[in-house]
Amino acid sequence: MKKPNTPQLSLRVPEPSGRPGDAPDFSHLRFDPAGAVSRPEVSSTPYEMRDHAFQLVRVLDDDGQAVGPWNPKLDPETLRKGLKAMILTRAFDDRMHRAHRQGKTSFYMKCTGEEAIAVAQGMILGREDMGFPTYRQQGLLIARGYPLVEMMNQIYSNAADPIKGRQLPIMYSSKE
Repeated sequence: MKKPNTPQLSLRVPEPSGRPGDAPDFSHLRFDPAGAVSRPEVSSTPYEMRDHAFQLVRVLDDDGQAVGPWNPKLDPETLRKGLKAMILTRAFDDRMHRAHRQGKTSFYMKCTGEEAIAVAQGMILGREDMGFPTYRQQGLLIARGYPLVEMMNQIYSNAADPIKGRQLPIMYSSKE
């Protein structure tokens, strides 16, 4: 029975702009070409960098080449080392996520898609520099050579866990 003064219910299912297997179309997006956004000096004030919050900093051009002032000019060996750490981070992440889904760990949070920023931070820091990562920062430790077994011990909070299970499993800790 329809109540008076109530609109008839309807369901609208929007038509997606693409289907699985279609080539993605990003032509509706507008952004500066790679290398167009200036790189501020390290000593710049937050006010001087304000406009960067509203711009997309593109380093890679359409051919995958680093261009412009943000190009770090890394040698091939450094790039390979970073890629290896990112791949290892992804493999570690997948393995630990599977263990969590199987009920073998109490908690695990994946870092998929954030490997590059964590690995880059780990590679740029010196051995004497301290890091205070939170969750999703496995790549930082892996890039610095932190033993995977130690990381797993902390995830499983087992007898070999150096912090004896006194921390959330993904909040890794080390005195080194």
